[in-house]
Amino acid sequence: MKNTLAGTKKGNSRSAKYYHENRDAAKKKAEYDKKYHATEERKKYRAELNKANRKAGTYGSGDNKDMSHTKSGRLVKESMSKNRARNGEGNKSTKK
Repeated sequence: MKNTLAGTKKGNSRSAKYYHENRDAAKKKAEYDKKYHATEERKKYRAELNKANRKAGTYGSGDNKDMSHTKSGRLVKESMSKNRARNGEGNKSTKK
C-alpha cells in the first residue's frame, strides 16, 4: 500500500523545516544519502540487522519492533520509534 501522505507535509524538526524551505539543499542531501547508503559498509550493516530481525521474528511481522545495537554491540529488540529516534538533538546518542 502506497503512503499517500508521503512528501505532502513538512516535519516538525529544525532540519525538516530547513530542507522543506531549501529545496536545493534537500536535493544535495538526497544525492549524498544515496551514495552513502550504497557503500559496502552500509549494505553489510543493513544486511546484519535484517538477518537479526528475521531470526527474531520481527521482520515484516507488524509488531513495530526493530533490532537495536547496545553500547556493548549486542543486538536487542526495541520499538522502532525509540530505536530510530535515538540520535536525538545535536546527535547526542542515548544508546542503551
